[in-house]
Amino acid sequence: MRLPIIKHIVEFVEQNDEDWVNETLELLEHMADAKGIKDEELDVIGELISNMYGALEVHQEIKNGKPQKEALNEFMKRVTGSID
Repeated sequence: MRLPIIKHIVEFVEQNDEDWVNETLELLEHMADAKGIKDEELDVIGELISNMYGALEVHQEIKNGKPQKEALNEFMKRVTGSID
């Protein structure tokens, strides 16, 4: 997961709405099941999906009143903590 990408998606959600991201996630998840998809392509799709789900989590925290910077930092701490 990459913080700049998550932040960019959060900004998109704030300017539009999260339905766009949810529909894009559905499409990407569907594409991941396509016949003949290469491992490299699947890796890219997986990374996009992870960043989008992360952005939706951060956006929810912002909607609940948390400042964007704090929501982003706490999310990344949770992610890096779960990897270690």
